[in-house]
Amino acid sequence: MKANRASIRRAVDQPDLKVRFYLFLGQDEAQSRALATALLESLGAAKFALSAAALKDRPALLVDEAAALSLFGERRLIWIEPANNDVVDAVQALLSADSIESPAVGIAGALPKSSPLLKLAESAPAAIAFTSYLPDADEAARIVADLGRRVGLKVSLPVAARIAESSGADQAIAMRELEKLALYVGASPNSPRELEHQAVDALGADYSESDSRHLADFALLGEISELVDAMGRLPKGGVEAIPVIRSLQRRIMMLAPARARIERGERIDTVMTSLGKSLFWKDKDAVKQMLRTWTADGLATAAERAGALERSLMFANAPTGEALGEELLAIARKARSVAR
Repeated sequence: MKANRASIRRAVDQPDLKVRFYLFLGQDEAQSRALATALLESLGAAKFALSAAALKDRPALLVDEAAALSLFGERRLIWIEPANNDVVDAVQALLSADSIESPAVGIAGALPKSSPLLKLAESAPAAIAFTSYLPDADEAARIVADLGRRVGLKVSLPVAARIAESSGADQAIAMRELEKLALYVGASPNSPRELEHQAVDALGADYSESDSRHLADFALLGEISELVDAMGRLPKGGVEAIPVIRSLQRRIMMLAPARARIERGERIDTVMTSLGKSLFWKDKDAVKQMLRTWTADGLATAAERAGALERSLMFANAPTGEALGEELLAIARKARSVAR
């Protein structure tokens, strides 16, 4: 069934044991993960991760794990990220099983209304689907100010807007920045402190987590110099390639149906308007440029290559930054050649 803002909070804070599958989707993946984490805590469960690739090859695996009793008798929440249409058969089997011990949650990016996984989650009585939309600039600032209060920071809206923009409206990244800032100024819930621009300046670093989040966009826009610069500012210990690849996959999943509509004759401005709140305001110009640059076939090829790279890196023992950089540069060169 489809949940709204009011019902989803009750659903995760007071979970119904009859619900077997939760699908959290939408561009605001930080909120999706926050909801899944709240569900994990409400259930008093341990997180058990399964990949979409594994479930595509073995749909029965989800039922097997959901029906299994844990070694020490604790509850489990089966966590699938990223969740996509490859897991439809597995989720259908889960919903049809005679009995299970553990529910499952899927974290997905933007899914089109035609997505079989979304249709299944919205129509099944034992499933819940909720879409998280990215906030606009003013709402993002208010969210950051609210997050700051949790760690004892009094954040004015101008300072909050700055943090929201630098974190790309990602609540998880913003919260980590606020936690560091709270330590820096000596704030706590019992001893609140005002957060000023000077503290943000003093704690600023050459590299921010949002650089990693934007690597996929630099590649899809063909911004080779920006991509190389961002890769060069990654932590010297290496980069977690899988999150970057998944960011690329999620962007492609959002672009593909929109580009298909353009190739069927719709105007790009009409398509952009229909995307509405699924886009963070700061990303709209970039997405419009991507839709002009990439064809549906090109996006399909990029998605296939990204999936192959993800599967290979998940089992690699060697550092993954080099392979990631090569793939992102190949995508950027393709986008640059088209733009010319």
